[in-house]
Amino acid sequence: MTSRRLTLIAIVLLALVWSFLPPFTVTLLNYIGLYSMVAVGLVLITGVGGMTSFGQAAFVGLGAYATAWICTSPQAQQALAALPPGLLPWLGLLLGLVVTALVAWGLGAVTLRLSGHYLPLGTIAWGLSLYYIFGNLEVLGGFTGITGVPALSIFGLDLASPRVLGILIWAVLLLGIWSLHNLLDSREGRAIRSLKTGRVMAESMGVDTAKQRIKLFVLAALLASVSGWLYAHLQRFINPTPFNINIGIEYLFMAVVGGSGHLWGAVLGATLITLLKEQLQDLLPKLLGASGNFEVIVFGLLMLLVLQRAADGLWPLLAGWTRRFMKPEPARRNAVAPAQLAQRTLPQPGEIVLAADDVTKRFSGLIANNAVNLTVKSGEVHALIGPNGAGKSTFFNMISGVDDPTSGSVKLMGQPMNGKPSRAFAALGLGRTFQHVRLLGQRSVLENVALGAHLRGHRGWVSAMLRLDRHEEAALLAEARRQIERCGLLEYIDTPAASLPLGQQRIVEIARALAGQPAVLLLDEPAAGLRHLEKQSLAALLAQLRAEGLAILVVEHDMEFVMNLADRVTVLEFGTVISTGTPVQVQADPRVMAAYLGGDIPEAGESA
Repeated sequence: MTSRRLTLIAIVLLALVWSFLPPFTVTLLNYIGLYSMVAVGLVLITGVGGMTSFGQAAFVGLGAYATAWICTSPQAQQALAALPPGLLPWLGLLLGLVVTALVAWGLGAVTLRLSGHYLPLGTIAWGLSLYYIFGNLEVLGGFTGITGVPALSIFGLDLASPRVLGILIWAVLLLGIWSLHNLLDSREGRAIRSLKTGRVMAESMGVDTAKQRIKLFVLAALLASVSGWLYAHLQRFINPTPFNINIGIEYLFMAVVGGSGHLWGAVLGATLITLLKEQLQDLLPKLLGASGNFEVIVFGLLMLLVLQRAADGLWPLLAGWTRRFMKPEPARRNAVAPAQLAQRTLPQPGEIVLAADDVTKRFSGLIANNAVNLTVKSGEVHALIGPNGAGKSTFFNMISGVDDPTSGSVKLMGQPMNGKPSRAFAALGLGRTFQHVRLLGQRSVLENVALGAHLRGHRGWVSAMLRLDRHEEAALLAEARRQIERCGLLEYIDTPAASLPLGQQRIVEIARALAGQPAVLLLDEPAAGLRHLEKQSLAALLAQLRAEGLAILVVEHDMEFVMNLADRVTVLEFGTVISTGTPVQVQADPRVMAAYLGGDIPEAGESA
């Protein structure tokens, strides 16, 4: 039995027994479904996207208050008098989604610029602000709240009963999980997964990480808003209490305890916290002989225990235990015919594709690069060498858009690139690897390499959620597989990247860069960690790429590897170019020998 089949069986069983469940159990399941919607959004932004939010309860409140106001406000009733009353809650849903999207976009544009502990503190600030707005606006009923919220109806079917409305709640939740699973299993999903630990790398692959973060933040807010809309029509009454910061913290507990990187972990966390809260609210006052919110103390201890013993949450533990009794999911890479990917026309051999003119980089009083001039031509391997601390990686970052030069200019394909982000370099055909390997460690080699082809696809979030991007996705994965095979890593295609040796991880980075079909390839110490035969295979691959017309700039400390491969060599010392020429010319340059061997430069006529 596969995990997919087990999930379907669980859903069918829930549907079959739903009519026979006691009313109290149905009520609990309804709340679990509502809480799970919010927790799923937190899984996206916290576990997958790397952004911690304590303010999701405020977005639940926006959805609840929008529909309550439009259904009960005399002004809204008068303006919408011509519409059937049963349509008002659905207009409330639309209003809630629009208001939530606008508020989330505005808050995200400001808050998501923060980093470290400032980001969660910022979410606490606006979460509290929205809570007090709900309580202090008379038009929203103040802290007393709004009564008389009508029940939902669909095509004349009355959903006033919690048992009937619960079917809608769980249908929306399951549909949401299905669509989000599709999103994460796509080109856009790989970009989303790179936000947590690999933003610099993702930008170099062409991903607009700032845009992705805001879109993810807004999506999580919309899920919370839908939960609030359903909550309002389930309760038929709302006040600010369920939308305060304490409830926002509980939502985060649910996501973390269940498994903040797993969609079904949100459901597990919501189930555990809801059931625990219901039991502890009755049990603890009896044990302690006093009333109070003692369950919060238990939740805090539970959080500490989970963070210590199961940092990734309980869902991975449960999934790992059940996986022993299940068959692995069959690969479905060839389920659809691949689409045609965009192809790049490489420049003519010998054409200058990358040029750095007097590039200088200062860090306060330190000059990392001093008026560096360098050109890279199509169809050549150009090596950049120098002792440790010579400024090679700093120069690499400036000519790939990761950092801006203090002065001087960088041109790619004849276009000035100063001030442009690294994704603009990638769009023009620049691919790169990094000195310190930057991979999505828990994702497979195939997924890591497919991220490099991000700009060769164009389908967006909605297409991914509805699985309308499958032909393009098949093409991207086929291209990734081709590059993996080309680089000699086909046997590791489904292996998590972090489990590979360092040398093979560097080859994965090269395959990822090649998946974008670059015209210029920047390689930062590609041979580090490779054995002799692996270096020979890498040299053969680079020679083949050169013959195909690719321009390659490589930083490397292995002089034998460099001198046997490079057409031209540039040598840096203390950020300054001391020699440029063929490998033979550079090896005979006394300044290069002095830089590497530590001696003085021989005077003219003096024996070297």
